[in-house]
This record gives sequence, C-alpha cells and structure tokens, in this order.
Amino acid sequence: MTKQFGGKVTPALKEQYSKSENWKNGVFQNLEETTMEFSFQDLPKMLYKQFIDRSGRAPKAPIPIKTFDKGLFMVPSNAPKFIWYGHSVLLMRWLNKTILIDPMLGPNASPIAPFKTKRFSEKSLDIIDQFPEIDLILMTHDHYDHLDKASIDKLGSKTKKWFAAIGVGRHLESWGVPNSDIQEFDWWDNAIFEGIEFTFTPSRHFSGRGLNDRAKSLWGGWVMKSETHNLYWSGDGGYGDHFKEVGERFGPFDFGFMECGQYNELWHQIHMYPEEAAQAAIVARVKRALPVHWGGFPLAMHHWKDPINRFEAKSRAIGLDIATPEIGQLISPETPTEFWWHNHE
Repeated sequence: MTKQFGGKVTPALKEQYSKSENWKNGVFQNLEETTMEFSFQDLPKMLYKQFIDRSGRAPKAPIPIKTFDKGLFMVPSNAPKFIWYGHSVLLMRWLNKTILIDPMLGPNASPIAPFKTKRFSEKSLDIIDQFPEIDLILMTHDHYDHLDKASIDKLGSKTKKWFAAIGVGRHLESWGVPNSDIQEFDWWDNAIFEGIEFTFTPSRHFSGRGLNDRAKSLWGGWVMKSETHNLYWSGDGGYGDHFKEVGERFGPFDFGFMECGQYNELWHQIHMYPEEAAQAAIVARVKRALPVHWGGFPLAMHHWKDPINRFEAKSRAIGLDIATPEIGQLISPETPTEFWWHNHE
C-alpha cells in the first residue's frame, strides 16, 4: 500500500525544488492567494456525503467505453485527433506521434482511503494493453485521480518520454520509470518534441499524495503548438488571472480542454464551477472547448451530469463552441457536438 504514495521528498529534492521562483517557505505556491474554505466542523457532513450518501453522484449503470480501433487511430495525419476516456485521460495522435495526458485509467481514485471511489466505466485499465507505443506522456500533477500506479505499471514499458510538473518525476522513478526518460517543467518552461512545442502553464490548484508532501510538487496545464494547430490543456484548478495571461501569450487556440467537475463551495478556489470553466475558455482565447474532469469519478457531491449540463448551458449563452464526445470516441477538432449523456441515468 505504501507504494501508492510514490516517491519521498528528500533534502536533495527540496534543494532542487527551491531553485524555482514558485517555491516559497518550503512549498510550491499559487500565483494568487488560494485557500480551501474548510473546517473540521465540516468534516463529518462532508465524509457522509462523499462516501455514504451517493444518490445521483454516479450513473445507475456503467458508462460504456467505445472500442479502441488501433488502425483508425494510427491513420497518418498532421492534424491532431483525440480520444477522451473520462475524467482527465486523453489519448492523442498528432504529427504521427501518440501522446497521452494524465493516464489515470485505474478503477479506483481513492486507493489509500477506507472507501473506494469507483470509476463510472468498467475494465478501463485493460485498454492500455490495446494502445500502441506511447511517444510522450504529459503529467499535470500528482493527485490520485491523475497519477495512478496501476496505470503507470502498465505504461512504463511502452512509453518513450515523460513530461511532468516539477516533483512528479520522483513518483514515476519510484515505480520504475528511468530518470533519463523524465523531463520536469516549471511554469512557463517549454520544450520541442517531434515538431510540437510544449509549454507548462500555471493553474490554481495544489498537490500531494500523503500527509507530508502537500504542495511538494508543482501543478499546471499545457500549451501544445505545431505549425498548423494550437491546443490548450487547462489543468486542474480554480478560476484565476492565469487564463488571461495564457491567452495573451499563446492564444488564440484552435481547441482547448477545460477542467469542469469535482467542484464544491468548500474548495471553490481550487476547482472551477462549470460556468467559470466556459468563461475561462473565452478568456484564454479558446475557439472550441472540450470539458474534462467529469464523467469518471464521484469526487465531489454534485450530480454526475451537473458539470456537463451547466457547462453546455453557459457555453451556449456566451457563444462558446464545444465538443462533447462519448467516452472512447475518436474525434478531430471539427467533430460535431453530441449529447450522449442524455441517454444515461
């Protein structure tokens, strides 16, 4: 069980992290003041809602995952194409390279908790066996719903390169990924990989997998740019001024993946409401947006459809074009919007 925690923060690593201008007073810090509006008085009620009273928080039946068609996925193309696997897992084929973002495909988002947080879909971990060789994996941060040991165990032998937030590399190394295959990024750091430029961007969030490593690794999003397409992955986090700065520095974006889900008034500053997610896309100069961080796990107390319904309504009101693919569906940036969740209770 202890292996789930990942790598420990050593004095040498702390010294390394301290070189970042975002490391202050022994931890990484957000660009603007960020707190969780939470007290111990809230704890009993929150735990009851989180683990016992789950009415409406998960679908009545598992959400099916569309069958992976490797041949269709691998058809040569310079334009990006995507498969969303629920929550924040995205498989991408771009410039004939295979890229995977936050590959948490395991069945449980709370592996160290007394109660499981079960995935809405079944046998998702087995899909990794069907994937082709992965050229690059992008990691936004180290939370359990994004960084999953069971998934990394399967992916380690078939992945060439890992781009990760500062501090996430220690977890990957502890699970057998060679240090030479990992490149860590601070906010605004960039690197070119096979004709695509990747820039790690700020988000308003936090990190940690245990009691003693909170904010001991960084968190963020990704800008991905080729000669023909410009994409933005927001990363987890609350609404903030960073969206405007990302848009001014790197926009406009042909397509964006916006965090939308697992919010609550107690932690509003670290997870946007759906209306804010749609507005963030506009501010970041995203032309078309796909909401992520929903459709996977009941990590907050809202109805499982609440994120997508509110995001869709707000997007319609402000004129934001959106994409809402089925889980496992192969799409391009131009694929028409579908409302598949209407058919699931």
